[in-house]
Order: sequence, then C-alpha cells, then structure tokens
Amino acid sequence: MDKKLKIKKQLFGQLVIGPPGSGKTTYCHKMFEFYKELQRNVSIINLDPGNENMNYTPEIDIMELITVEDAMNHFDLGPNGALMYCMEFLEKNFEWLLKKMEKSTANYIIFDLPGQVELYTHHQSMRNIFEKLETYGYRLCTVNLIESHYCSEPHKFISALLLSLHAMLNMGLPHVNVLSKADQIKEHEGKMLFSIDYYTEVLDLQFLLDAMETKPEFKKYKKLNEAIVSLVEGYNLVSFQPLDVNRTESLARLRKLIDKANGYVFGDKEEQNINTMLACAIGAESSKEKYVNDYQPYLNE
Repeated sequence: MDKKLKIKKQLFGQLVIGPPGSGKTTYCHKMFEFYKELQRNVSIINLDPGNENMNYTPEIDIMELITVEDAMNHFDLGPNGALMYCMEFLEKNFEWLLKKMEKSTANYIIFDLPGQVELYTHHQSMRNIFEKLETYGYRLCTVNLIESHYCSEPHKFISALLLSLHAMLNMGLPHVNVLSKADQIKEHEGKMLFSIDYYTEVLDLQFLLDAMETKPEFKKYKKLNEAIVSLVEGYNLVSFQPLDVNRTESLARLRKLIDKANGYVFGDKEEQNINTMLACAIGAESSKEKYVNDYQPYLNE
C-alpha cells in the first residue's frame, strides 16, 4: 500500500446493501438527489460490477476495472462465483479505488453495492475494502434495504431478521436497517398479522412463532424457528426504518438516522434547506389530514 496516498479528513459515506430487487439503485439515485437539494457535497460510487441499469451517473464505476461478464467469460464462472471474484479483484486492486477517490471533491459518498447477501454474511472482501477506507479517514455506515413485503408472512420476516443481524455482525460497521418500498405497505395490510410498528421495532417475536404453528408446513421447523428468534432477540440489535423514496418526509427521517450512525454533522444552511423542503412537501399534499391518515402509521419519528 502506498502510504503517500492521503484522503482528505472528515469524509463520510453510506454502504447501500440489500437483496436483489430491494431498490438499492433507485434509493442511491433518490438519496443523491435529496442530498444535492440540501447542498451536501455528495457523489455516488458504483461498486456493483453487474449493475447495467443505473439511473444515475456514478463518479467512480467498478465496471471500468472489471465486470461480472468479464469474470464469467475468462474463468468460466457462474454469476455468483464471478461476482465474488470481482470483489476479490477489487480488494487486491484497492489502490485503483483509492486513487480515484483521492481525486474526488465530494466529502460524502453513497456506495451502490451488489445484492448477493453472501458478500456481507460469509465473504470478507467487502468488509476488508471498507476497513481499509476507514483507515484513510472515512466514517462509514451500512444501510441495509429489505422490501416491506417481507412483513406479510412470518417466515419471510424471520429470515430477513436473521440476514440483517448476520450482515450487521459481519460488516462490523454502524448499521441502519430499512424497510424499502413503504408505499406498498398498504397493499400488504390484509396479510400482515400486526401493525407496522411491530415490524419496525421488532417486538415480541413469540407472536410470529405462534402464528407459524397454525400452518402444518412450519410445524416441523418449530425448534429451528425458535432458535433463530432467540438469537435475534438475544442480540437486540435489529430494528427497521420504513422508507418511501418518493416522499421528502421519509427521506428526511432516514437521513437523520444515517447521519447519527456515521457521525455526519451538517451546518445551519442544510437544516434550513431541510425545513424548506419539508414545508413544500407537506404543502403539495391535497390536505394535511390526507397525509396523516395515509402515511402516519409507518412514518413515525
């Protein structure tokens, strides 16, 4: 490692992870636009070597270094194996990333990362890459997106809890779990056994176990499910923040949690911009009462 490479002080970032389809790329684009409106000095780095449908222009793109298709063609690998190879290749060529980041004028970075969960639960390359960035002054946190439809079935939600906890422990960074696509929560209300607060606060999971026991297909997994629930509750780390990326109020609430996680401190000007944006957003509703009735259940402070 070239110790002469010096990244500027007081740099911040968020690592956007989550299963395929959870809305990571859309989130990166929307949050980038939100921060730009706040006049935050922000940029996006794409570290997904298979991300061919970006709706933003990244300042740095791993696909200039390597792509999943390259790895598949050269080493006769499948998609998952190729993706892991790409991350290992990036780790070995960390200076490529560091040199490009050194040239950036942004002091806040949004990292768009691959969706394969094993990269954050079993594989170490992603963790190693960001540990190195921390040694160069970056203050990072992980933002883990989970689709809100996982709340509609107990076994899906328990699986999401376990994966979220595993990623939190493996990445070893401040962590914010997000229920993405919160605008679709109303579509799942008929299937959800409890109010949204139960899922965001991860309340007594015994109720989910009791609900699963009524279905014959889950009875034989009773002890396994009890063990998973006991593990999640024992750590007492997992909770979720609902997010509708099309609502300024929702982005502002999540922004507050992320800034607390990575230690970002904004000035008075950004606070004024937030207040102005929120006032405009609420004013755009046909009525304040409509906003409260339709969205307050999952947009609690």
